[in-house]
Amino acid sequence: MFFKIIGRISDIETVAAGKGIRERGRLRKLYGGTRWRKLKGTAVVKLADGTMCNAEVHWYEAHGIGAREFKIKRLLEIQ
Repeated sequence: MFFKIIGRISDIETVAAGKGIRERGRLRKLYGGTRWRKLKGTAVVKLADGTMCNAEVHWYEAHGIGAREFKIKRLLEIQ
């Protein structure tokens, strides 16, 4: 699903870190880095059809690499 994050991500929490991430090996192969974290937060997103809504967003992040592979876990409310 294509989407664009509008504004800032709020209520950021760490879901998993280090060996707790199942995709760790794949992330290292693709992007490099050593200390990966999986994070979640809420943000206003614009969907492919132009609809704007609040959504819970998950992504991976590593020091020196930055945030990668954003995905919408659930839509919270449509504006």
